[in-house]
Amino acid sequence: MDIERLDFNLLVTLDTLLAERNVSRTAQRLHLSQPAISTRLTRLRELLGDPLLLPAPRGMIPTQRALELQAPLHAALENVRQVVADTRPFDPTTARGTVTLAASDYVQYAVLLPLALALTREAPGLTIAWRTLDHATLAAQMARGEIDLALTMPEMAPEALRMRKLYHEHYVAIARAGHPGVCDPLDLDIFCTLEHVIVSPQGGGFHGPVDEALAAIGRRRRVALSAPGFLVVPEIVARSELLALVPSRVVAGRDEQLQQLVPPLIVPGFDMALLWHERTTTHPMQRWLRQRLTVLVQADSGQPATSAGPDVET
Repeated sequence: MDIERLDFNLLVTLDTLLAERNVSRTAQRLHLSQPAISTRLTRLRELLGDPLLLPAPRGMIPTQRALELQAPLHAALENVRQVVADTRPFDPTTARGTVTLAASDYVQYAVLLPLALALTREAPGLTIAWRTLDHATLAAQMARGEIDLALTMPEMAPEALRMRKLYHEHYVAIARAGHPGVCDPLDLDIFCTLEHVIVSPQGGGFHGPVDEALAAIGRRRRVALSAPGFLVVPEIVARSELLALVPSRVVAGRDEQLQQLVPPLIVPGFDMALLWHERTTTHPMQRWLRQRLTVLVQADSGQPATSAGPDVET
C-alpha cells in the first residue's frame, strides 16, 4: 500500500464510519454529503485492499480487518488531536460536530435541558442528540462512539468507563398549590392517608423505596397511580389531590403550581455521575463539554462554579 495516498481526511472518515457504521450518520458528523462519504469509502477499500464495511439491513457491518484497525486507528487520531490541542486552544464558538448524550427522562429535563440551552449560545455549531439511557448496552455504545457522554448513578456505571461525580440529589414531597389537606410541615399521618402517584420505570409497579422506608416504621401509604417516569408527575400532582416524592431538580421553578415540602420520613437521596469512554478523554471538544456541564450543574447546586472535580477512572 502506498501510504502517501492515504491522507488524514480518509483516516478520519474511516474512524467515523467504524464508529457510526452508517454512511448518512457519518456524513452528518463530518458535515459532508453522503456521496462524498461513499467516494472516500471506495478509496479506502482500494488503498487497504479490503471491503472494510459491508451493507446490512441496519447500517453496515465491519469486516475483520476493519475491526482490527478500529482501536489503533482511533488511538492514533486521538494522539494527533492532542498534539493540535496543545498548540491551539479549543474555541466553542467556531466548533462544529455532533454530541450524543444518554440519560433518564429526569436527567434530560434537570441537566441536559439547561446544557442544551447554554450550548445554543456558546457553541452554536454543535448538534446535540439525546438518547434514553440503557445500562445494559451503555459500555458497548460508548466504545462504538454511538454515545459520547452519559449521566447515571455511580453504582450503575460500567467498570470500563471513566467517571466524574456531578452532584447529590435529594427528594422532596410535592402537592398542588392550595391543596386543602396539606400544610407545612407535612404530617406523617396525612402523608399516609392521602393518595400518591409513584414512578415505576419498568411500568405498573406500586411499591418503591418510599414504601420500604414506611414499612420499616410500621406504616403504609396509599398509591393510586403508577407513572413510567418523573417528568409527568409534577403535572399530575398540580391537577389533582395526589402527593408524590420526586427529585428536587424535577420541580425547580414550579412554586406557583406546587407546594414543595420536606418528606415526613427519611428517604435517602442519590448521587449523579458523568460517564465517558477512554477514547474521548483527551479530545478537546469532549474535554470542554465535560467541563462546561460540570460547571453548569455545580452552579445550579450552589457549589463553586470553578470546581469541576477530577476525572477518575472506575
